[in-house]
Amino acid sequence: MNIAIPTDFASDRKPLGSSKLPPPPTRTIAPGDKLPPARRTHTPSSDEESGMEEGGDDPRTLLPDASRASRRPPTLRTPKMHVPAYAAQILVAGTRVLVATHHHLRCFDVARHVDAPIWVGDTKDMGVRDAKVTALEFRAGSAGSVVWAGTKEGHLIEISMDSGEVTGSKFGVHAGVVTHIFRYGNAMISVDESGKVLVFEPTTASGSEVPSLTYTAPRVYRIAEKQEFVKLLGGFLWTSLRSDTNGSGPTTVPIVRIYDVFTPGSISRTVSVLPNTTHHVGAVTSGTLLQSHAGFAYLGHEGGFISIWNLAAGPECTDVVKVSSSDVLSLEGVGTRLWAGGRTGVISAYDISSRPWVVTNAWNAHSGLPVMRIFVDPWSIEKEEKLSVVSVGRDEQMRFWDGLLGIDWIGNELLKREREFSTFRTINVLVISWNVDAAKPEALSDDLANLTFLNDALTSVSAPDIISFGFQELIDLESRKMAAKTVLLGGKKKNEEGKISEKVTSSYRRWHDRLVKEVRALAEGYTVIHTESLVGLFTCMFVKNSEKAALKNVAITTIKRGMGGRYGNKGGIVARFVIGDSSICFINCHLAAGQHHVRQRNADVTAMLEEKSVFPSSDAIEESLAYVGGGDGSMVLDHEIVFLNGDLNYRIDQRRDAVIASIQSGDLEALHTHDQLLKEMKHNRGFRLRSFHEGPLTFTPTYKYDRRSNEFDTSEKKRVPAWCDRVLWRSRDPERVKQLHYKRYEANVSDHRPVSAAFAMTVKTVRLDAWAKERAVVEEDWLGTLVELLADARQFYVEQALI
Repeated sequence: MNIAIPTDFASDRKPLGSSKLPPPPTRTIAPGDKLPPARRTHTPSSDEESGMEEGGDDPRTLLPDASRASRRPPTLRTPKMHVPAYAAQILVAGTRVLVATHHHLRCFDVARHVDAPIWVGDTKDMGVRDAKVTALEFRAGSAGSVVWAGTKEGHLIEISMDSGEVTGSKFGVHAGVVTHIFRYGNAMISVDESGKVLVFEPTTASGSEVPSLTYTAPRVYRIAEKQEFVKLLGGFLWTSLRSDTNGSGPTTVPIVRIYDVFTPGSISRTVSVLPNTTHHVGAVTSGTLLQSHAGFAYLGHEGGFISIWNLAAGPECTDVVKVSSSDVLSLEGVGTRLWAGGRTGVISAYDISSRPWVVTNAWNAHSGLPVMRIFVDPWSIEKEEKLSVVSVGRDEQMRFWDGLLGIDWIGNELLKREREFSTFRTINVLVISWNVDAAKPEALSDDLANLTFLNDALTSVSAPDIISFGFQELIDLESRKMAAKTVLLGGKKKNEEGKISEKVTSSYRRWHDRLVKEVRALAEGYTVIHTESLVGLFTCMFVKNSEKAALKNVAITTIKRGMGGRYGNKGGIVARFVIGDSSICFINCHLAAGQHHVRQRNADVTAMLEEKSVFPSSDAIEESLAYVGGGDGSMVLDHEIVFLNGDLNYRIDQRRDAVIASIQSGDLEALHTHDQLLKEMKHNRGFRLRSFHEGPLTFTPTYKYDRRSNEFDTSEKKRVPAWCDRVLWRSRDPERVKQLHYKRYEANVSDHRPVSAAFAMTVKTVRLDAWAKERAVVEEDWLGTLVELLADARQFYVEQALI
């Protein structure tokens, strides 16, 4: 009997007994048959082909779309108080903050005395000498005025939040460290590391609606010991231990034990997280409920996952979503968003109403250090008329955030009223993109289409105000000497006039000089504002002299994507400027090659669009009005309008003969359904270029031709023709960019045909006095919306028995 061995494990196992693995498949070559081609060594050429998708895809291509996320921090207050990341226990009720560190307790009023506590306490003065506080929670029914503290020695102490006086105690009620205290309705629960749970509930005989620490006899419940994650969710106690897992290898998932501690004699329900087929789902770190999604719980995991649990089904895990390339350390449901904190100090807010999830907000909350905890202060609804969210980071600082994201509501409303405080005008933009395949400008000399190409492109739109040339493969990428020379000497800083550096190779200088010559031949006067190179990539940008004075914040840089970001044979040149009060960004890029490398191309796009600190940031009010999404201009997607051109290398998924037949018959629309870029934009909801636009592809595919001919690749490889060369755009307001043309040219000195796209772009100028008046009106409107949102939030926390 033959046993099939899964391919994933076959290479790791030895034959059992006398059985042997089957021989590898063989190929019989008959006399006269053509021999298979020799195996060639890998080169960084753009013509690289493969029958398989390369591994090592950027994990960000699998994550929720953050391309329109606001980076503006929803700050309420940033008190300067030291909060030890691991040793401190924290409680917040409105403006009152209690911080316990070992045996010291400090109570602050952050609205009045941020630097000095209103009272300081020590456990030795509370009758428990040298006891260390390990858990804190507000007592049920106290409205945030009475605190229960658990200690390392197993004591429970009741403390007045106003004065720091001890109002009750139970010494030695736990045998070990009290790890957690929870409040639920009129009950209190304490948990220690040995698995002993004490449930304090008011009794009819006591005549009180809340339990008394001193006089209420707790009921004992037992759970598994030394649980690393413990959280009360929906009236059930959820626990998990790092070493308690199910499965093996990449499908290992944590086991979660759920206890109904309010039902005497009940037993735990043991369930496991759904396995993820491609990644290991790490240990549980955090858990929460979400106001907008009643009946579900959410657990954060190491490895960047969030698991979804249907409470009505047991509870039962129904799905696992990858949200981050690093661990989810903290998680909190806030209104309609899931807030998650990770190791990079960023808090991300996710809209989970549709798939894939969307990142609506993402801001640096703790100076690049891990976000250890996020929690809502429900008392802030009544005490401050706000929904305050508190985070604590490894920077040992506490931050208060607006859980209702009012600053984003105001910003979005102002955008709707932009015409009330802005003036607008239209300028023309011309983008020319070409993979020149190492051709020199002197080659444009022996054919009419070659001779007139640059002039035809420059005159394809009347007097463009901005001209952007984006070339690829200006040098031979298969020439190691030339590539190495460019890596060492290219991409240096330009002088103030934007002229190219003397150190750049002659290939770049020749093209630079030729472009300057052609542009100067136009009737209007132009100035070079940008030049940059990156191992074959070359960007040269011109502005009409009459517009030069309107430009500010001019910058240009490069992003490498070859060999994991170390080599520039693939990547992009990113340029930007602000004209009036509109920010414009241009990307000239060369993405991963290969017929089947769609995911790698997607990863290249994601990396460039989400790269941090591409440009210098700005915090000036005038300049912030030019950027979108709360950005400061340091990232690509902070800009109001983005143009992207280049050899994107997306191919056509169809047989070569069928593609050529469609081209010859003029049926280009039949190829659109097979174009990889169009398919990704239509069907891949996590694709980062989904928010971009492209004009109709009414011209013949631009790749791959035999040089100096109109024949598609007749080499041994016979590549499938494709629209590799593209121009796309993204605008915060789609009405601000109108495409005037999208066409190709017949210059044939390369294996690619050049393309150009022209646009009528509307830019704005903000009148600051009118903007300030309109903002005051919008802020007044926000106050009415705030009342409704707070009422909904309060109802949710009442239903969850937290207030």
